[in-house]
Amino acid sequence: MLEKIEIVDRIEVVENGSVQVRTKTAIMENGKQISGTFHRHVVAPGDDYSSEDARVKAICAAVHTDKVIAAYIKEPT
Repeated sequence: MLEKIEIVDRIEVVENGSVQVRTKTAIMENGKQISGTFHRHVVAPGDDYSSEDARVKAICAAVHTDKVIAAYIKEPT
């Protein structure tokens, strides 16, 4: 039996308050992984994170304070 599993397997907060999220997609056959890929994306301070994984939402809520968002917006690009 084949099964596709997607899980957020890494969440990192960097110095400027951005939250880096890695999602793993694994294809399983009879309980053993036969294939896997990773996708990464960043949730910057001020971004809408309402559709993120519950753990990512909790981290963003704690990290993305008004002060962090204001500092991020002022950063030179």
